[in-house]
Amino acid sequence: MLLILTMLMLGVLLGFIGAGGSGFIIALLVTVFNIPIHSAIGTAVPVMFFTVLTGSLSHFRDGNINLKKGIMVGLFGGVGAYFGMRLTPFINPNVLMLFTVSALTLSGILIWAKTKIVSEPNEQQEELGFLRYAAVGLGNGFISGTFGIGAAPFIQLSLLKWLHFPMRIAAGTTMLVILPIALFASIGSFQNGYFDMELFLQVALSTMIGSYIGAKLTKRLPQIFLRYGIVVTPIVSAIVLLINFL
Repeated sequence: MLLILTMLMLGVLLGFIGAGGSGFIIALLVTVFNIPIHSAIGTAVPVMFFTVLTGSLSHFRDGNINLKKGIMVGLFGGVGAYFGMRLTPFINPNVLMLFTVSALTLSGILIWAKTKIVSEPNEQQEELGFLRYAAVGLGNGFISGTFGIGAAPFIQLSLLKWLHFPMRIAAGTTMLVILPIALFASIGSFQNGYFDMELFLQVALSTMIGSYIGAKLTKRLPQIFLRYGIVVTPIVSAIVLLINFL
């Protein structure tokens, strides 16, 4: 019951900030529920797919998604995620945990720096080259697949800085981008053999319900809450994982 309630509350947060949340899920599973990190990653990534699926639907209905460009970035991200996930079994668990902590911390710092400068860019987006979309997708997908995190802050930063999305659209579109990333990473996770069906069902159902509710808050709460949520979530995840490592 504690696991279900924890993941339900986490889902609300993830839906609100437009994140897949596998980094936070991994941190909680490893630190609070004593799940080995490879198994936590193998479970968190498939959960992330269903979490962002419900969150994406809610964001789409509220007009928070750039559908065409989100699909383009996401498909390239899926390719990067698959190859990243297939690399994971060759990484020592302690090294993998440190890399995940570093990636989560860095993502929070980077998104803070960006949103401190630009709180709401112009709604009009310039037409950008195909290679830029491919680079954003492949790079973020590889990070997500390798370290088992949704890479939402990295994706959000990329959408804000390099693809010039407004913050609200970046938050919603990030969930769409994560969909194919999570799907292809999940395929790699199954092939790696790190998947626990019982754990998956408990975590997935709870976070899906919470994510749908949380996505409804993105357009309704002041943008300052969104900004701080995007920044604080990965850093707290990193701290939780680091506590377990120490």
